[in-house]
Amino acid sequence: MRALVQRVTEAAVRVDGAVLAEIGPGLLIFICAMRDDPADAPSKLAAKIAKLRIFADDDGKMNRSLSDTGGAALVVSQFTLAADTSRGNRPGFSTAAPPSEGAPAYEAFADAMAKLGIPTARGQFGADMKISLVNDGPVTIWIDTAV
Repeated sequence: MRALVQRVTEAAVRVDGAVLAEIGPGLLIFICAMRDDPADAPSKLAAKIAKLRIFADDDGKMNRSLSDTGGAALVVSQFTLAADTSRGNRPGFSTAAPPSEGAPAYEAFADAMAKLGIPTARGQFGADMKISLVNDGPVTIWIDTAV
């Protein structure tokens, strides 16, 4: 799985003009299931992200995790994280899991975040979503479970 994690003060996802989900301080997490991801990838990635120390402590150092701060997560599926731009100018997405595998992996990731005690909001898998956010820092982290 791949994730792009952004520390935010707020974030929201809209579908067809209506707010589907929104959070205050926490993480906006874009998720892409990849072909041949192991079955435990969603839970392992959720555990890693929940413990990722990217929030400031009392001294202003990035030393606290989402679990430590009580922040929320907004989880959004984004197959374009699988983009291969090595040939030409049109990205290829053949390394992304097909929707029949990607949707359950996305849901398993969001469920795993919630089971870790993180208030978790979700986008809509496969929908044309509009995302708004206020990036805090900015702090943006790329995580690839295959590496």
